[in-house]
Amino acid sequence: MNRSLLPALLLLCGGLSFGQSEKSDDEVTARRNALELAGAFTNDGFKLRDGHWSGPIKSGETKLIQVNLYAGNEYYFSVAGADKAKKMGLSVYDETGTAITIEDPYQEGATAAVGFSPTASGPYYLKVEEVEGEPSAFCLVCSYK
Repeated sequence: MNRSLLPALLLLCGGLSFGQSEKSDDEVTARRNALELAGAFTNDGFKLRDGHWSGPIKSGETKLIQVNLYAGNEYYFSVAGADKAKKMGLSVYDETGTAITIEDPYQEGATAAVGFSPTASGPYYLKVEEVEGEPSAFCLVCSYK
């Protein structure tokens, strides 16, 4: 990904909410599903980071979310769609737009998770996409240790 494209891609995030108080029923369902998936990582000592990212999404649509991560920490990102989403995808890119290779990504139905430890502190980008399904909502949460 060309670095000059990043600002344009970040505009795709305009419809996202971060910890917003009023949610649609689909966003509430997606958040419940994402928290259920993230709960599995607490057994390995991961803590849930405050806040979440959520918003509407439709099949074939991509949302790009910037996060600041710190070298030396381990992170798990969990995404889930609401009931109408059939398959969600999640991938990670560094600040130059280069894809980060994830050794053991998780994907089952309308949930997906990726875990990794950044080698450098700084901005990273998470690409959330609805691979299959009807227009729905998604929620992304972060766990760390």
